[in-house]
Amino acid sequence: MTADDSFNRLDDDDYPAYTMGRAAEMLGTTQGFLRALGEVRLITPLRSAGGHRRYSRYQLRIAARARELVDQGTPIEAACRIVILEDQLGEAQRINAECRRAAESANPTNAA
Repeated sequence: MTADDSFNRLDDDDYPAYTMGRAAEMLGTTQGFLRALGEVRLITPLRSAGGHRRYSRYQLRIAARARELVDQGTPIEAACRIVILEDQLGEAQRINAECRRAAESANPTNAA
């Protein structure tokens, strides 16, 4: 991958563009918190060629939501489970909306 390829992928939510230090700074948390999220398997950062953790914007959003819950007093394991369930619900709602639109476009006379 060239530098130009990397630059073009910065808009990709799944591109691991952020180092652990930068991710922790952006979230206002510690690197230990990010490691803990990895230990409970909420997020699994990719590793650079040198073995350093790299995070995507999507992973940072997930980590930020977990941090909100932990800051409110929720144990980290419970916070992670809540975030996973919220993410699954959002994905299911997105799929349902897609199916609904497809059904409506396939049979527009029955759409109400």
